[in-house]
Amino acid sequence: MAFTTEHFTAVNKHNIESLLTLANTAFASTERLAALNLNTARAILEDSVANAKSLLAAKDVQEIVALQGNLVQPSIEKAVAYSRSVYEIMSQTQEEVSKLVETQVGEMSKAVTSTLDQAAKQAPAGSDVAVAAVKSAIAAANSAYDSIAKATKQAVELAEANVNAATTATVRAVGAASTTAKKKAAA
Repeated sequence: MAFTTEHFTAVNKHNIESLLTLANTAFASTERLAALNLNTARAILEDSVANAKSLLAAKDVQEIVALQGNLVQPSIEKAVAYSRSVYEIMSQTQEEVSKLVETQVGEMSKAVTSTLDQAAKQAPAGSDVAVAAVKSAIAAANSAYDSIAKATKQAVELAEANVNAATTATVRAVGAASTTAKKKAAA
């Protein structure tokens, strides 16, 4: 099979489009993270000012202890929400990149198989065994890639479940500690 200029141009155009998609995905993810960080920094500043004003307005030690207990829980919940947002952005980005890679691998596999089929038609007699061996190797590589992709997806799902369980447990523990501190301060 002759490698024509048109074929070369089409392959390069497709590769450039794939790289642009990847770059746009990375920029979109970075943009979302930057916006999240900016909004979080703004909220932390506003909360810090409000908390400082509340603490300065306290009349005695019990009121300060009670205020501190009330301030801890929302701060932990906001930190957990921030972590979840970062994790969500990263997971979505990873998913988009994985889809792009999966598409590229599939297209490359089809192109190699098509080229191999064309070469087999022009190959001398008796080369069927070599062509079959190469096709078998390609099928094995595709199967291995699919297995790895499935295992990776399962690992990501397991990690996500563990992160959710850990953050829920953290919020509950802080809430329980905050309630205990309030009771001690009231006593």
